[in-house]
Amino acid sequence: MNHVPFRVIPLQASRFSGIGRTIRRVLFGSFLVLFAFVWAQRWLPMGQLGTAHWTDGLLVILATATLIASLTSQLPGQNVILVSIIIAFIGSAAETVGALTAIPFGPFVYTENIGQQLFNPLPWAIPMLWIIFILTSRGTARLALRPWRKTRAYGFRLIGLTVLLVVLLDLGLEPFATRVERYWVWNPTKINFDWYSAPCVNFLGWALISLLILAFATPWFLNKKPAQSSPPDYRPLIVWLLLNLLFATGAATHQLWPAVALVSLSSIVVAIFAVRGARW
Repeated sequence: MNHVPFRVIPLQASRFSGIGRTIRRVLFGSFLVLFAFVWAQRWLPMGQLGTAHWTDGLLVILATATLIASLTSQLPGQNVILVSIIIAFIGSAAETVGALTAIPFGPFVYTENIGQQLFNPLPWAIPMLWIIFILTSRGTARLALRPWRKTRAYGFRLIGLTVLLVVLLDLGLEPFATRVERYWVWNPTKINFDWYSAPCVNFLGWALISLLILAFATPWFLNKKPAQSSPPDYRPLIVWLLLNLLFATGAATHQLWPAVALVSLSSIVVAIFAVRGARW
């Protein structure tokens, strides 16, 4: 009889762990299915698949849910919640200030194509977009840096590479958002040097805000429990690559070939280093 409590607890923990794995698989599978549909819409915009924007919004929601659920396999629930809140709050605040003052991204205006606003001038999808960009980039960076995870400089390398991957995603997003979907419009600046109308200061702004987010969120990314060896999680890398595939596809349908070339090259390089690091 004295052994019963010690058997029940592991069984309960195993049951909850199994439920968590099932939820993560269902969310990821749903994301992949919807992504295939949204991707096909870019090739057949006037065909049977239609042009409904609700699928784009649902894809953002599923991507966010998939990445947050994936993070629960590494961190306690309260850490995941705090990380998500920090990313969404700082990213939303920066975007709101940016839309009102042109700082730190440059002068831009959201269009009605991006959907309803949480409050003027912040669209509902922007907080989740920041969560997606930060979590996919950090997860991909963890794979690439896996061989160096026990070195002293690992934390700084992880932050730096995460910021770089966020900026690379934004380089693909801008042509897609401004020329393909017209989610926002950039106003002219005094410096006539841009990337598909996005001023260079925009990418500096993304880097600085990403760095600020990581400065506040990194302590909550750390698991205080004893470290346990776990297999590499490829889901952030897959989402990162699929986002770039979507951006490149949209750019290709509008013949934005420099954007297609940059996104394709960056995706290949990142995939090689991430997979190589994960297999170390």
